[in-house]
Amino acid sequence: MLIELFEWLKATFGDFPGANLLDFLSVRTGSAIIVSLLLSIVTGGRIIRYLRRQQIGESVRDLGLEGQMEKKGTPTMGGLIILLAILLPCLLFARLDNVYLLTMLVATVWMGAIGFVDDYLKIKRKNKDGLAGKFKVMGQIGLGLLIALIMLFNEQVVVRMTVAEAESVGITDAQRVGDVSAVTLSNGAVLERANYQTTLTNVPFLKNGVMTYADVFNIGRQLVWIIFIPLIVFIVTAVSNAANLTDGLDGLATGTSAIVAATLAVFAYVGSNAIAANYLGILHLPGTQELIVFSGCLVGACLGFLWHNSYPAAVFMGDTGSLALGGIIAALAILLRKELLIPILCGIFVIENVSVMAQVGYFKYTRKKYGEGRRILRMSPLHHHYQKAGMSEVKIVIRFWIIGILLAVATILTLKFR
Repeated sequence: MLIELFEWLKATFGDFPGANLLDFLSVRTGSAIIVSLLLSIVTGGRIIRYLRRQQIGESVRDLGLEGQMEKKGTPTMGGLIILLAILLPCLLFARLDNVYLLTMLVATVWMGAIGFVDDYLKIKRKNKDGLAGKFKVMGQIGLGLLIALIMLFNEQVVVRMTVAEAESVGITDAQRVGDVSAVTLSNGAVLERANYQTTLTNVPFLKNGVMTYADVFNIGRQLVWIIFIPLIVFIVTAVSNAANLTDGLDGLATGTSAIVAATLAVFAYVGSNAIAANYLGILHLPGTQELIVFSGCLVGACLGFLWHNSYPAAVFMGDTGSLALGGIIAALAILLRKELLIPILCGIFVIENVSVMAQVGYFKYTRKKYGEGRRILRMSPLHHHYQKAGMSEVKIVIRFWIIGILLAVATILTLKFR
């Protein structure tokens, strides 16, 4: 909105000091981070007081965890703070005609709405199960389907590459969007580039660094959607649920999400910059620069929410926040074609999810084999295992953050490790 306002002011009154300030991506991203962070801090207190007045508090089952019962009655649905702090700065500082940004705004509202309904049913309607699992999954599938269709058919979602590179990976002129542009290099050679609609994605650790799902599964390019759509749906569902499971200690999911968001901002920058993308040997994705602004809003929102959510938490994000954060992170990674890096980048989410599946699977297996269920961990998800072992909540969270930072750095290093 501010971009359009400044453009109108320039058209109406001519040039003035600071008129071109918002033309710089760094200014817009930095401003978005600051506004998002301050917004979540300032409005957070008001929202928390409102939640208290409405008696929207957390109900806690006694699982024998240290300090657990002290959290009873703590306001929940604080994810509304995060959603507000993401959406408003995005509307102010990002270009609203960008399909990548619009997709992320839809994903934020979509997953936030599912989480809100779940929290509302649990708290106001006294339904301990909240929204039925099948409806949650249907919502996650719906978002995954939408993202996949946008990736497959929207003509703004393209990969820019040389004609020779496109031919080398089997991309035809039928997949080209727009005209071929030619650039004459200093040595006299002519370099032809064009935009292509394709399911090409970046692959870590490989020298060439790209692949198409059609080639991997040995199916025709016309049928690639048979593989691509279920894969995208699976990623959105898996990451969203994993973030939900991680939200069990004060600040754990919030801090982890901030680390992931900052890393994805780096990938959005190098992927949207032709020079950086060419140097690093990754796909050049025109238009994804607006995802830098969005990622900045996400970082600011998470850091601002930590102001209230750090131990001892004054508010919990609830499913309103955790489901939304997972869906947002999944959508960002997919749009940046970094979905294959999710197991590394979102390693905290992954191990929390795996710990639950392993615990449940092993319990069922041993109950069937030995007549009584046995456990791998003292309690799942993994963070509760360490709580049961006597480790303090703050220490667990900080150590998980440190591991998250190590995983983020390792993810960025995949740009060079080939």
